[in-house]
Amino acid sequence: MNRAEVIATAFVPTPAGVVSPPTQDSSAARRLRDAIEPIAMHSVWCEGTSARLGALGLDFFESYVTCRASLLGEPEPGVVVATFAVFEPTVICAVYEAGRSKCGRAELLAARDESTIASLSAALNNVDTERVGTVANVLLDAAMSADGTGRPLFSGLRDQPVPAGAIGRLWRACELIREHRGDSHVAVCVAAGLSPVAMNILTELWVGMPIATYSASRFWSLPTIEATCEDLRSRGWLDGDQLSAAGRTMRDQIESATDGLQGSIIDSVVLGCSDDAAVEGLINDLADWSQRCIDANAFPPDVFKRAAG
Repeated sequence: MNRAEVIATAFVPTPAGVVSPPTQDSSAARRLRDAIEPIAMHSVWCEGTSARLGALGLDFFESYVTCRASLLGEPEPGVVVATFAVFEPTVICAVYEAGRSKCGRAELLAARDESTIASLSAALNNVDTERVGTVANVLLDAAMSADGTGRPLFSGLRDQPVPAGAIGRLWRACELIREHRGDSHVAVCVAAGLSPVAMNILTELWVGMPIATYSASRFWSLPTIEATCEDLRSRGWLDGDQLSAAGRTMRDQIESATDGLQGSIIDSVVLGCSDDAAVEGLINDLADWSQRCIDANAFPPDVFKRAAG
């Protein structure tokens, strides 16, 4: 799977005026999450990093899996499956084994950092560097002081050296907050008794995607998806191919619990800003910088993909 193939399927513009429901009237934690997503994921989607890792022999999905897994050190495949949570295990294991056979961890992470920072710097070339540094420092302070308990990807990333320069610090801060939320979200979903496929199905419907589309992108087979849908219907969480009222309430509660687990981060961001208006200004700036990443073809323009992660 090369980047051109991914771009052809993933970079489909959303029709004008279409929004994902969770992005409307959402919490500060959710709005921060949506504002940073394209910055945090710049290493996955930008052409520069894809080309740099491609020169090391990794294709698009191998780059994503191996780079992210390398934040954990040199884990066994089962550990990668457990921490990634929502992907089909045999696919993840095979991709991870292939990726780590082609490049050493230190070389991989160095190439990822250098190429991503160069690409993000180009995307934000007209942005006030001093403002980027200020925002980065607020976010880094929040992330570095957050609790890492039960959050392996977040904790592994936090142990990595923080890149020099405002752009590098901004990217790392956004990555950290994203991984903290992702680890927290998985914990909430597991506590709610959800399987990996159920997590995908409930999320895709909650953000506004057609059923099975997001789940299939995580390499689950149609029979497995259909069996999980039947289970969710038996629980009263699906009404046909849509969330039932009970299912939507349950998924809203999962999101609220995820927000709650990021409480210390949000409190720190608020403390780092002078007032509520400054917090809104910070989120708005991040959203603007993320839009520049989208405009640079370094993140999918699909609002549903951005909302789902």
